[in-house]
Amino acid sequence: MPDMSIVFVVVAFALVFDYINGFHDTANAIATSVSTRALAPSQAILMSAVLNFGGAMFSTGVAKTIGGDIVRSAAVVTQPMIVTALAAAIIWNLVTWWYAIPSSSSHALIGGLMGSVLVSVGPSNLNFAGIEKIVLSLVLSPIVALITGYAIMILMLWGFGRFSPSKLNTGFKRMQLISAGLMSFSHGSNDAQKSMGIITLALLSAGYIPALEVPTWVKLVCATAMASGTAIGGWKIIKTMGGRIFKMEPINGFSADLNSATVIFSSTLLNLPVSTTHVVAGSIMGVGSAKRIHAVRWTVARQMLVAWVLTIPLSALTSACIYQLVMIMWP
Repeated sequence: MPDMSIVFVVVAFALVFDYINGFHDTANAIATSVSTRALAPSQAILMSAVLNFGGAMFSTGVAKTIGGDIVRSAAVVTQPMIVTALAAAIIWNLVTWWYAIPSSSSHALIGGLMGSVLVSVGPSNLNFAGIEKIVLSLVLSPIVALITGYAIMILMLWGFGRFSPSKLNTGFKRMQLISAGLMSFSHGSNDAQKSMGIITLALLSAGYIPALEVPTWVKLVCATAMASGTAIGGWKIIKTMGGRIFKMEPINGFSADLNSATVIFSSTLLNLPVSTTHVVAGSIMGVGSAKRIHAVRWTVARQMLVAWVLTIPLSALTSACIYQLVMIMWP
């Protein structure tokens, strides 16, 4: 059994990742309600932090998927492997936050873990069937969100298009309180579980727990870390998500939030990890396309797509390089 201090290092890195994930992905939950002025930024962030915490305590199915479906056996996982995976994901999150690029924390974490496994124990120890399931959920979810976002917006326009713009704006600004709340809860229900899964995998591989079951204290500390990060807010990315993809009105913001919350929470119930960033961006693009195809700034969307495609390989490469350095300094 390894020194408990090493496990503490893993837990500390996981909580830092969760905290950064909170402020990096705050935009996912509140960008639409802030950009349409349905909520003041401070109110939106406080609401998002509270509901992120509640969502994070909801279930542990996604955590078990992250902890059990990437590697073939917890026995091959070492604490340095997990630390380097988390370090790579943290670095990617900070770089993309600095440049205001809405990238996926989920992709970064999965890529980081894959890179450390590849360089340390080889590809035979990766669970390719589990990875395929995870990658499919990550790839298909924004496409589903785009299609359903388009459909929901068409229904909204069909049902409410006869009302005056001022009446629509007033009514849907109020409704955005509900949709933003649902979005925040669903975000917490999926994203916080990724750190829970990594910590649980570390505890299992170290022999501190007998099975891949998330301890209550892990749920609490991960939920708290994400909620704390959310309370800080990621203003740069809020501007990108809320205004640079598509100029939204309250009815658009409500439709995008409702659609995103539905897709993300459905994935949580199916124990599938998804990128909330991808889902929200897909929803916004779908909603914008329903209004007018040229209303969406596809140049910005292409820039985001490039970042999304590069996240897993670059995180894996970063993790592999960090692992080699760690092994030199910490043989």
